[in-house]
Amino acid sequence: MNQMLKFIVLVMAGAVLPACASTSIALRESVLGQAKRDQLVNRVTDAREAQSEAKVQFASALDEFIAVTGAGADAQVADLEGKYKKLKASYERSESRASTVKDRITSVERVASSLFREWQNEIGEYQSAALKQSSEQQLNETKGQYERLIGAMKQAEGKMTPVLAAFKDQVLFLKHNLNARAIASLQGTAMQVQNDVAGLIREMEASIAEADSFINQMQSGK
Repeated sequence: MNQMLKFIVLVMAGAVLPACASTSIALRESVLGQAKRDQLVNRVTDAREAQSEAKVQFASALDEFIAVTGAGADAQVADLEGKYKKLKASYERSESRASTVKDRITSVERVASSLFREWQNEIGEYQSAALKQSSEQQLNETKGQYERLIGAMKQAEGKMTPVLAAFKDQVLFLKHNLNARAIASLQGTAMQVQNDVAGLIREMEASIAEADSFINQMQSGK
């Protein structure tokens, strides 16, 4: 029962405020036996999955947008209304996915900061110069790959903002202008939106590849 109570405290500590993040990380290590290294791998895995899901969702939102702008001049209002509702729902799901990606990246940063700080401090405790040098080299290599990873994640995250803004503009416009003439006026922006989403997906795929590489490195212990 003691273990269960500790676990409940752990969950609450991580859920109440971001300021409790360091407490949650420490509790996971002491109560659940999850080393910071393993926690970091888990957080990167979560962020990778969130980006994969967001990538699929943004592609789906693009499909809904194209379906609306591709409606012919003879499209019925009821048909346009149905397409608009699908686009609006898809935009809202995209917004939610983007928020999840942002939160997971923040979680990765918190655990990484805690891990690297602890690692750096413990290097000073070595008596063996050879082991100290080896540990410093491993730390620097891991930091280097982490910086590439977080850079790719941040770049992909940054690409989501303008794409979401573009989708929101289309949704707001259609909300008050749901007719064939208004639909036709959006066709000129369709190509730009497609290009923006294509760029976002490329950035996400690059970030996911960096996450896979980082996870493999951490799990191999190299």
